Amino acid sequence: MLDRWLFSKIDNSPLIIFRIIFGILVALECYGAMVTGWIQRTLVEPRFTFNFIGFEWLQPLPGNGMYLYFFVMGTLGLCIALGYKYRFSIIAFTILWTGVYLMQKTSYNNHYYLLILISFFMCFFPANQNYSCDAKKNTALKTDAMYSYVKWIIVLQLFIVYTYAAIAKMYGDWVDFRIIKILMQSKADYYLIGEMLQQPWMHRIVGVMGILFDLLIVPALLWRPTRKIAFFASLFFHVFNSVVFQIGIFPYLALAFSVFFFEPETIRQLFFKGKKPYTKQEFSPPSYKNIALFGGSLYFLIQLALPLRHYFIKDDVLWTEEGHRMSWRMMLRNRSGKIQFKVVNREKNKSTIVDLNDYLTSKQKQKIGAYPDFIWQFAQQLKKEYAQKGEDISVFVLNSKVSVNGKPYRAFIDPKVDLASERWHHFKHHDWILPSAPTN
Repeated sequence: MLDRWLFSKIDNSPLIIFRIIFGILVALECYGAMVTGWIQRTLVEPRFTFNFIGFEWLQPLPGNGMYLYFFVMGTLGLCIALGYKYRFSIIAFTILWTGVYLMQKTSYNNHYYLLILISFFMCFFPANQNYSCDAKKNTALKTDAMYSYVKWIIVLQLFIVYTYAAIAKMYGDWVDFRIIKILMQSKADYYLIGEMLQQPWMHRIVGVMGILFDLLIVPALLWRPTRKIAFFASLFFHVFNSVVFQIGIFPYLALAFSVFFFEPETIRQLFFKGKKPYTKQEFSPPSYKNIALFGGSLYFLIQLALPLRHYFIKDDVLWTEEGHRMSWRMMLRNRSGKIQFKVVNREKNKSTIVDLNDYLTSKQKQKIGAYPDFIWQFAQQLKKEYAQKGEDISVFVLNSKVSVNGKPYRAFIDPKVDLASERWHHFKHHDWILPSAPTN
């Protein structure tokens, strides 16, 4: 039964149009990063970037190297859209985009992570087998069919993303609309809608609809009687997010996923009227069936497990941030912090208060006081820089206080712990992060 469900052939029109839209969107994302100053602020100006821990060897290219890097990625996006040397283009883009994601966290975004996952899938999908330069050059490649597992991989990935996002929203500061009010405060000067976004009734609508949309959109798109209504709801939801929160290509990428929920014939009629319909009910499992089942099962087990890891780590993820990333915990918190770093020369027992302006950009300074991995990494960076000058140091954090979602500031980091001597644990709690609530 599972074999027939996954390895029957269906019309490939949804995959073909998705490839075209996907390529155009990633090209716009990459070229946009060049012209909006994102590359300059995030990768060029900083003395060092806050990498994902363990990937410190991934560093931005010097000079104008990152502009060339993004230009190459944008051009690869166009090649993907055109289906030109598709396999090379999508693999190269996936590697380069993953590199950018891992080399900096200051501009972390869940959507960047999702783009890695979708790009990874596209490396294996036969998305260039029609309406592509590759198929035009090699007619033997051309086909109107694909295996149905292509559709169901996308559907399952989206179901995981939206479902975990909905579950994560079911907590106090979302259901009492506190976080929504905070998120909307920075939108007060928006033309026409700014004042409306400050109204309590709007916060209630956004809060309730945010949970309902995430929880129901995938089932509603799958069920034919509600599909069109769900699509227009999705259109409104994502355009609203694009206008209000200005989150790049993601709202339009999310809309592009809709093509996998409609009947292939509908997609063919809309976008490829000259394309022959594929109507056979052909079941022919490929030679790689067992490998595909094992690899897919392992992948989705990891996707199901990663967002749950914070439940097995001590204290509240909203406070500690441990297990937050790659868990689809989107738009859930607003953090601000106050912090001082004290460097102590072990040989001379001489202490110095660090001037953060000497090391960090303004955006990095917004992060450094509120996120424990940033704090630890900065301590390691100080240790490294002082070691290059022949000094053995300890690094202590003073007056560390954090406010989550506008609540009163509370002590965050233990001032007695030498962070330069601490190790980082990806799946364990760090005891130098003070408890979220007072202990008796």
